[in-house]
Amino acid sequence: MPRELLLQVTPEIAANELLLKDYLSKQIKVSPKEIQHVSILKRSIDARQKAIKINLKVIIYLKGEAFQETKIELPIYKDVSSAQEVIVVGAGPAGLFAALQLIELGLKPIVIERGKDVRGRRRDLKAINREHIVNEDSNYCFGEGGAGTYSDGKLYTRSKKRGDVTRILELLVAFGASEDILVEAHPHIGTNKLPKIIEDIRNKIIEFGGQVLFDTRVTDILVKNNEVEGIVTQNGDKILANKLILATGHSARDIFELLDKKKIFIEAKPFALGVRAEHSQELIDSIQYSCDYRGEHLPPAPYSIVKQVNGRGMYSFCMCPGGVIAPCATSPGEVVTNGWSPSKRDQATANSGIVIELKLEDFKPFAKFGALAGMEFQKSIEQKAWHLAGETQKVPAQRMIDFTQNKVSADIPKTSYVPGTTSVEMGQVFPGFLSQILREGFKEFGKSMRGYLTNEAILHAPESRTSSPVRIPRDPLTLEHLQIKGLYPCGEGAGYAGGIISAAIDGEKCALMIAEALK
Repeated sequence: MPRELLLQVTPEIAANELLLKDYLSKQIKVSPKEIQHVSILKRSIDARQKAIKINLKVIIYLKGEAFQETKIELPIYKDVSSAQEVIVVGAGPAGLFAALQLIELGLKPIVIERGKDVRGRRRDLKAINREHIVNEDSNYCFGEGGAGTYSDGKLYTRSKKRGDVTRILELLVAFGASEDILVEAHPHIGTNKLPKIIEDIRNKIIEFGGQVLFDTRVTDILVKNNEVEGIVTQNGDKILANKLILATGHSARDIFELLDKKKIFIEAKPFALGVRAEHSQELIDSIQYSCDYRGEHLPPAPYSIVKQVNGRGMYSFCMCPGGVIAPCATSPGEVVTNGWSPSKRDQATANSGIVIELKLEDFKPFAKFGALAGMEFQKSIEQKAWHLAGETQKVPAQRMIDFTQNKVSADIPKTSYVPGTTSVEMGQVFPGFLSQILREGFKEFGKSMRGYLTNEAILHAPESRTSSPVRIPRDPLTLEHLQIKGLYPCGEGAGYAGGIISAAIDGEKCALMIAEALK
């Protein structure tokens, strides 16, 4: 009978199949030749001690024991070209996985995406990086695949109680992702690989009768007697259906404004805001692995850190080992940062959002905007950063120790942020209470990670799109909007997800609820 083992091994053994078989043979007291196959179920790094270990969960098959390679395949989809239609607004993970689930359930999705397809988006990303031109419909946040497509493809989630994480990971593998994402503790696809996967998902939706419309922005939601009738696009075209999944992402401010204008119930939601810190990857490796040289068998080191500072949580967010910082504004006149890594995580720098949890009371200066108060607070900081950086996509920047000492940096070295930097005292970007918490917090971070607090680290501001500043309330049982029948707020933009996996799960759940309602 196959044996399942939990073990700790050196990075060299974990990376070499022959060494691993030899190690396991000694553990179970058989000859290495008797081991037919070893399947790795889970893999993680334990860097708590100086001698770094790899945690493995494995199944060992000896000769004579039944073993067969399993290939992960897609569900059986049927043609839905003549089936009942459901509008899906947004082609991010929530919208795309909702569409796939709808097809699986025998319903026809009509996916409406304001931005361009994954290939078309690249020209607009180049324009924002090189020419400082922001396309409001096609950028790092908007377009096929959503914000995750060109900002990393991290798949780690704490939302395991929300749904079937393994199902989403297996679907991604079936669409071309590496099977490693089923094994790694912190799975990651990489910005260089995710676009092809997204393109294949779209082609599958179309192959089985769904529609995907790009460059199509929703300008109105048709509602009669508190029930959805359809949507209107920027060209004045109407698309009619009485079921609508609204999966527009955390940055679709025009949709929040539309809902507010139509008096469709929404509410302000706390989020987190701060800076994106960049160190050399070599430094982070030396801190996390306690070594001068990482070696070939260990990946670039990540870090995760949380502190309570002046009664607020301050923590690392969307940490990108071997990654770069990207300009993620969605409108002219604002500066926004985010980070991403290629699949190999082989860049020379590491970056992470370092953010502070906000409270609803922080939005009081914008109380006149009602449910949009948090959004306006967020917008005001992004616009201030734009002005301070010379009204370009250059980013306000400061050396880390200089920031803690309220000192303008005499110079800023070249960072991974392509549009460039402007030396600014960060206290000008943020309200006073946030600047003070960040200053104290970085000192605390330096105590936990010796070497982290250094003037070689560069802060870029702001990191402001951590999650939606608005929640669109829905019934917890039916997932319908509390007020509008047939409207299903979904994913990050509605306040019910926080990343690719949780958004995909939420998309599937909304599709399932629609199928149940249509029965």
